[in-house]
Amino acid sequence: MDPAHIRNFSIIAHIDHGKSTLADRMLECTGSVQKRDMTDRVLDDMELEKERGITIKARAVTIFHEKDGERYMLNLIDTPGHVDFNYEVEKSLQACEGAILLVDASQGVEAQTVANAYLAIEANLEIVPVLNKVDLAHSRPDEIAEEIENSIGVDAADAKRVSAKTGQGVPELLDQIITQIPPPKGDPADPLRALIIDAVYDEYRGIIVYLRIVDGTVNERDTIYMMGTEKVFEAVELGRFSPKMLRTKVLHAGEVGYFISNIKSLGDVRVGDTVVLHKGPKVEMLPGYAPPMHMVYADFYPTASGDFEGLREALTTLTLSDSSLAFEPVTSDALGFGFRCGFLGLLHMEIVQQRLEREHDMDMIQTAPTVTYRVRYADGTEQEIHSPGTLPDPDKFEELLEPIARISMMVPTEFVGVVMQMAVEARGEYVRTEYLSQSRVQLFFDVPLAELIYDFYDKLKSGTKGYGTLNYDVTGYRADKLVKLRILVNGKEVDALSSIIHQDVADRRGRNIIQRLRKDIPRHQFEVPLQAAIGGRIIARETIRAMRKDVTAKCYGGDITRKRKLLEKQKKGKRRMRSIGNVDIPQKAFLSVLGEGEKKK
Repeated sequence: MDPAHIRNFSIIAHIDHGKSTLADRMLECTGSVQKRDMTDRVLDDMELEKERGITIKARAVTIFHEKDGERYMLNLIDTPGHVDFNYEVEKSLQACEGAILLVDASQGVEAQTVANAYLAIEANLEIVPVLNKVDLAHSRPDEIAEEIENSIGVDAADAKRVSAKTGQGVPELLDQIITQIPPPKGDPADPLRALIIDAVYDEYRGIIVYLRIVDGTVNERDTIYMMGTEKVFEAVELGRFSPKMLRTKVLHAGEVGYFISNIKSLGDVRVGDTVVLHKGPKVEMLPGYAPPMHMVYADFYPTASGDFEGLREALTTLTLSDSSLAFEPVTSDALGFGFRCGFLGLLHMEIVQQRLEREHDMDMIQTAPTVTYRVRYADGTEQEIHSPGTLPDPDKFEELLEPIARISMMVPTEFVGVVMQMAVEARGEYVRTEYLSQSRVQLFFDVPLAELIYDFYDKLKSGTKGYGTLNYDVTGYRADKLVKLRILVNGKEVDALSSIIHQDVADRRGRNIIQRLRKDIPRHQFEVPLQAAIGGRIIARETIRAMRKDVTAKCYGGDITRKRKLLEKQKKGKRRMRSIGNVDIPQKAFLSVLGEGEKKK
């Protein structure tokens, strides 16, 4: 198809503002999906997406629309709204020339609305503001259009007003997309250059690669070359998504589609790589994607040691479709062999864990999530610390620095006092306040990321009765009174339970962990001391009493020395058992400390 008749656009918005529902109406209006095949949120085909009601993976779909008697190809990419999936949004925007900025006409501009709009502005995309949910009785389209102009600086005076639920205004919006969003600049006659925007693994067909053709044309049976991985493949099948895979045998400049080439090895495909014709003219590599910044780290250990390779394969398969996930092997004295994984946030970590359990049937123990710290040495050099177990002794470094996040919270004006107190309690520093309208305000604070990732968002939602929204961006590192909390069981440090925390809360956190462990570790034949320590100083202790057999039960009457002799013999046996015995820490003990208890603090 002529690139002048192609439009590539993305839908960006805050969570629950109706992105996936609007995509459904577009599919319905253009006849891309038959009414009998229509389901709620067609593009959210992952089980977790249906269950949680959120978009986790960006999805591409090709639809056709007629305007003034001419047929246009519209390539739509539906994106996630949660801050943890910002990387998916960034990747999607690189394959587009425009973006629909969807704003709920009743709730107004939210934190992620602003963040995603700035991503689109940085990518030099044409932004089309659209007001959704205008069919609601309490919608305020005029007021919200003013909010968009005040907070983002995008002209929203003529913003299209639609209802993704009823379909009102959707055909007119499709016309506006054709008018406002520019066509792709690629030339079908130029040498082939295509960007890999995503990939998924199919156990029957191998790896299915999602492409955006930037320049040139690719046909079935063409031999293609991946510039980053230096691999050569034959294009066995080419097609586009409508929304199911539809074979087309050719893809032209400006189009978004897929290719299959019986690729079996997961290492042969890299998202962001450039695809060209093998032995064709030399072309420049496309810029690709910036590497993701991992905010949260956690260790995954298989409960059965024989599942280590299975866990590696499962994580490798996930990294193919989720390029923001990273992992490396680690070992623990208490838990054996496992993997340290890097995530973009807590929700991202939770989604990966559930996908491993559901899609790959893995049974795992997960350590407490931790952020990336930095150690500054006397010579000024710095080292990143992803796990408390790798932290050097305090006398070997000058300062321990923690990541600081600049958070922006959008809340109704009546909750400003509550939210400010909450931020100060989380060791936050006030930055500024911006009034969006008479009823809504945006607050900016610098808060340690470690305080943010646990329960700050939950507190914000409950403190503002569900109306508060939050977005954050890591701005740098700052030194503070941070210490490593060590947990010792029977005198041995359990590295999987160690954590880096602020000195002011160390005593309370240490006592909580020790008390929970005492409940969950079973009694042994010998006494087991549980200790929480900072450096060489013990700050909390509990003792699990030994199981004792009444060895004097058979002694009735007679000389007391006989009883003393038996008790002394038992005491020697206990002492010997303690010196050679190992304490068995069950899985539920780890889960109680690293799971709910850690979140409740």
